[in-house]
Amino acid sequence: MVSARAIDVFESFNRFNSGKKVREDTWDYVTVPTNAMIMKEKYDIRFGPGIIPEDEDLIDRLFMAGIDMLVTTGFYNTNLGKVLTVTEDEVFDGLKTAPMKLRLGKGKDRVSCKSRHRTAKSKPIIQGGPTGAPVSEDIFPYMMQSYAQERGVDTLVSGVLNTVNGNPATTNTPWEIRATLAEIRHVREACYTAGRPGMCI
Repeated sequence: MVSARAIDVFESFNRFNSGKKVREDTWDYVTVPTNAMIMKEKYDIRFGPGIIPEDEDLIDRLFMAGIDMLVTTGFYNTNLGKVLTVTEDEVFDGLKTAPMKLRLGKGKDRVSCKSRHRTAKSKPIIQGGPTGAPVSEDIFPYMMQSYAQERGVDTLVSGVLNTVNGNPATTNTPWEIRATLAEIRHVREACYTAGRPGMCI
């Protein structure tokens, strides 16, 4: 079965507005962990000593548990405090239309990120960086440069400045905007200094 229409930004906006109202702490500490435990038992998810599962049946169950988790739980909008729900058909429609390859970065630093099976010979894309973790402003530029200069790293993901010019980068203040601009400048400079100006961020 094919969904009636694509879930574009307008459809998402309407669904969020008409979605169920949920407190953020309830979502974080009750809804998500409770549903995750239900999926764990429902699909008999048991991990062995390895980090990456190799059992084909377990891999299939993990995939179906993920789909079920998404359909059961939905997406949470922190600004509205509401939940957008999707059907299983809509999830599979989205997977069918998702791009199979992305080109990240530019020039000599461009890399292709494409779908891989676990037995694929091609190496995966390696993304380096503190991934949204808070970082002190005195070490931020050097930390980002240390990731950019590692030749095994293909793309960068930034951290978050704790402070900017000594001022707390508090949410919903001008200092948050200043900190974001500083983060972008530092990361881009790190790429240039490492000799990889076209690296994807």
